[in-house]
Amino acid sequence: MGLTDTPSSERVHIGFFGLRNAGKSSLVNAVTGQDLSVVSDTLGTTTDPVSKAMEILPLGPVVVIDTPGFDDTGALGEQRVARARRVLDRTDVAVLVTDATRPLAPSEVELVGLFERRGLPYLVVRNKCDLLAKDSRPAPGAHEAYASAVTLEGIQELKERLARLTTNEALDSRIVGDLLSPGDVVVLVTPIDTAAPKGRMILPQQQTIRDVLDAQAVNLVTREDQLAGALASLVTPPRMVVTDSQAFGFVSKVVPLSVPLTSFSILMARHKGFLRDAVAGASALGRLTDGSRVLISEGCTHHRQCKDIGTVKLPKWLHDYTGADLDLRYTSGGEFPTDLTGIDLVLHCGACMLNEAEVTSRRDRAREQGVPFTNYGIAIAQMHGILRRSLELFPDVLAELG
Repeated sequence: MGLTDTPSSERVHIGFFGLRNAGKSSLVNAVTGQDLSVVSDTLGTTTDPVSKAMEILPLGPVVVIDTPGFDDTGALGEQRVARARRVLDRTDVAVLVTDATRPLAPSEVELVGLFERRGLPYLVVRNKCDLLAKDSRPAPGAHEAYASAVTLEGIQELKERLARLTTNEALDSRIVGDLLSPGDVVVLVTPIDTAAPKGRMILPQQQTIRDVLDAQAVNLVTREDQLAGALASLVTPPRMVVTDSQAFGFVSKVVPLSVPLTSFSILMARHKGFLRDAVAGASALGRLTDGSRVLISEGCTHHRQCKDIGTVKLPKWLHDYTGADLDLRYTSGGEFPTDLTGIDLVLHCGACMLNEAEVTSRRDRAREQGVPFTNYGIAIAQMHGILRRSLELFPDVLAELG
């Protein structure tokens, strides 16, 4: 990702679904104006989901996802269908591509049902409409549109309708800017250790800095070992201090109790829409005993360092807090179990690399199976005895702690 690019996690994800040879890939290429997907008359040409981040007018920054045919067969076909289903977990807007020359097949009706049960905005695009005379086409329904990937008929209208469907309040939600007034000073504590990427800030730090600037407030960025001096240099106290969660223990001792303190991870949980669930899930930490299974899940696949937070620091804090010999399981990237049987707690990262739809699907999966779900920042605050303090900026959430 370049410095001027919108992160994929902040882009609208548009998934194209359908049966083999319905023209999904051709339609994706027509909508994007690029040869994003390989096209042929051979059934099952698209064998894996193909994703591309791009700008499409009038949609803006999006991620377009072309999926394998939903009617693929055989052992490999079943795996491809499963992958297509998993794409739904990160889809903001769904497009079902059908062949306009025939009625909907049972698998296509099933897909529409999946969209509706998930509450996904969707369109059923009747592709290959150039094969039908205009006066013989049935009137499209509210969720339907005609298009041709060959003649490009209906493509601009399709993009305009997709743009209307992508109006998503979550994508416009602030990270911290709504808590600020012009001129406020925000102190950001960003440890620089062996796990920090060389030469750049991690994504939540970048996004928070930008959101502070958008609020016409002032960023003061410092390392934890320079925090005391940074605070002393200010004429008036800062509006808040935001720290990397792994420095919570140290930072909480330096920042006066009169100054609100939170973390990037907690801000990301709020931004992604699962702060309340994360706070409620943290209570499960006190119920962990020997043999309890904790799933530590990261949304990215960064190279593990000797002081990695997920595999080194969190296990130590968990042991120190619970005194128990825990059974720790790990996932990363796009992998997340469908079946959480036997898991006593899901401990998720801040999810800066995942869009809200995917984080919500993981949270919902845990909720449906009765598994507490929290994130790094909330858990670390709980284990350091400062959870209530870290939530002072969010009185409605704090009130629910009782």
